[in-house]
Amino acid sequence: MNRIVKPIDAIVRSMLLLGITLSLSIIGGCSLYQYGPSSLYRSDVRTVHVPIVRNETFRHDLGPRLSLAIVTEIESRTPFKVVSDPGADSTLLVVLTSENKNVLSETSSDDPRALDATLTARADWVSRQGEKLFQNTVAPNSGSVISFSQDSRLVPEAGQSIDTAMQATIEKLAQRIVSQMELRW
Repeated sequence: MNRIVKPIDAIVRSMLLLGITLSLSIIGGCSLYQYGPSSLYRSDVRTVHVPIVRNETFRHDLGPRLSLAIVTEIESRTPFKVVSDPGADSTLLVVLTSENKNVLSETSSDDPRALDATLTARADWVSRQGEKLFQNTVAPNSGSVISFSQDSRLVPEAGQSIDTAMQATIEKLAQRIVSQMELRW
């Protein structure tokens, strides 16, 4: 019986050693690996300060509306927490540079039939230490702010107004700006 116990003890010991080795390699090998939606974003940033968007257009209400849309997008899509403290881990600075309406087609009496409402903005995301956090895929390591332009179509004959089209444009622009906060592969 003693001869049978020794091989079983050796098998149990080798299985235990194999299990411990495998566990340590899994834990050690995956310690820096991130998974899930949070892997799309920087792990060194937890808070974002979003000051009111500076507005260089003649429509005074666009800056606060875009600010609110950006804050809503960050809170709903990213793991970051928006704070009012300028000493946050990072700051997202946005400047609204232009607002435009382009007539696409007219009726026979020169009334606009279809229009495009367009907004253009510049955005810069910087860390507390001044490091640029946006990763521009077109010009990597450019170190400059990124320009965004977004438009929405409106048809007044269908009951749409410039305000509804502008709100749709603001929401799409906020989505595009927040999408740039994702890490590039």
